[in-house]
Amino acid sequence: MAGPSKSLILDPAFQKYYELNANRYKYFRWTPRHAWLSILYMGIIPGVLTYVAYKTEGKFELRGKRKGDTVSEW
Repeated sequence: MAGPSKSLILDPAFQKYYELNANRYKYFRWTPRHAWLSILYMGIIPGVLTYVAYKTEGKFELRGKRKGDTVSEW
């Protein structure tokens, strides 16, 4: 019923892919493209988001109308 089967045949292409994925760090090489993407995703994008967050902090009132609030506030 359940459990490992003795007649299970593993696909050699999947085995090669799994082996490559497990040892990916051995095949990684820094290239200009890898360096640029790393700088972009670890530096520029978080920096821009932080800058925008600090510049817009407190400028918008995002609280919705609640019971008891007058319509003239909106």
